[in-house]
Formats: sequence, structure tokens, C-alpha cells
Amino acid sequence: MGSADTSRLRALRIAAAVLAVCAIVTMTPPAVAAEAPTREQVKTAVDKVRADPNMPGTKTERKLRFKERDDEEEDEPEKKTDSLDWLRDFIRSVAEGARWLIWGLGALALAWLVVRLRRWMLVRAGGARPGKELLPSHVGSLDIRPESLPDDIGNAAAALWQRGQHRPALSLLYRGALSRLVHAHEVPVRAASTEGECMLLSATRLTPDAQAFFVRLVGVWQLVAYGGRLPSTAQVLAVCGEFDRHLSAAAPAVADLKGAVA
Repeated sequence: MGSADTSRLRALRIAAAVLAVCAIVTMTPPAVAAEAPTREQVKTAVDKVRADPNMPGTKTERKLRFKERDDEEEDEPEKKTDSLDWLRDFIRSVAEGARWLIWGLGALALAWLVVRLRRWMLVRAGGARPGKELLPSHVGSLDIRPESLPDDIGNAAAALWQRGQHRPALSLLYRGALSRLVHAHEVPVRAASTEGECMLLSATRLTPDAQAFFVRLVGVWQLVAYGGRLPSTAQVLAVCGEFDRHLSAAAPAVADLKGAVA
């Protein structure tokens, strides 16, 4: 239905209401007509007609309260609380990670200190000579202290080899050679020196024959230590027999050493 039809229908309803009021007034009996309705009565009748919700022209006003804004305002503290919760969780996670990092760094520092202290104690265990620096007691894991070795290193190593204890025999030869280099020939071997470094250092202190013997001994030791192969029995027994001749327990005289080098 269009707006024009709606307006026409409202006008017809208003006209019908007015005619109804007039009919009531005109159809009143003579006895009653003598008493004309007062203005208040007419006004009351018209108000009743207007109050009818089915009559056009009446308006029903409804007030709606929109609480969406209030609800949003009530939700804001909750949202703020949620944002603070994730921030607190993040800070707590960072603090926990930092705590574990500090513990890890502390453990690493402690391990480094223990290793350094152990090395210092190993150096101290070698003893010190008056006017000379401390001598190492171990080279790597090998004990080179004279008291830890037999007096006749060559024969002791040969006996081990003939009993089938091949690696201990070669280890004894290499340990004994390092001990003689440090304590008898004053070769500056250190606790962390490798076989190659020991050969370079010994070249400045040994005679050519003794240096050649030491290089041969190191080659026999490396063959079993790193190559996993055994040298021949003839090679080992030859090294054992020449040990004391080339690497004696007593330091050679300076004059003899100079003559051999010349």
C-alpha cells in the first residue's frame, strides 16, 4: 500500500469518527437532548477516540536505551586486563630465560676454571728447579715424571713387547723419551705439546743422531697410536736397544754437544 492510500484511509477514519460523535448527539432522545453535552464531555469523547490505538494519527512513542556504549565501556577494563596479562606473561618468560642463561654461563665458567686449575696443578706437580721454570709432569695424558718410569726403559719396553703388550710397550718408550727430553736434555716441552711440536723442540737440543733416533721412535709410536697398525718386532726391539745410547738419563756435556753439532 502506498503513502497516498494510507493518508486517504486515515482521513476516512477521522471523518467516520466525527460522524459517529455527531450521530450520538443527534440521536439523543428529546428528553436528553434538552440537556446539551458540555464541552468537557465532548472533549472527553474525542480524547477516547484519539486514545484508540487503531485510530489513525495516534503515535506510540517508545524510548530505547542503547547500552552498547555502556557495555563497551564495561568491556574496556577487561580488555586492558587481558593486555596486561600477556605482557606479564612475556616479562615472566623473558626473566625465566635469562635465569637459565645465567645458570648456563655460570656452569661454563666453572668448568673452564676447573680445567685451568687442573692444568696448573699438573704443572706444579712436575716440581721446579732453582732458577728454572716449572717442568710439566704430564704431556697430554702421559705421565713423564722420572719416578713413574723404570730405570732401564729400553729393556722394560722390550719385555712388554715380547709378552704381547704391544701398546703399553710403545707407550713406555714414548713416555720415557719425553721424560729424558724434559729432565735430562732441557727440551722446553709443554703439557699440551704434540708429537710434531716435540720433534721441532728437540731439534734445538739433541745431536743429529739423537734427533734422528727420536723421530724414528715417534714414528713407531704414532703407527700404533693413530694408525691402528703394529710395527715389526725388529723395529721395536731396535728402538729398545738404542734407547739409552741416544737418550741417556744424564745430560750430555756441552762440549760434546757442540762437537756433535759441528
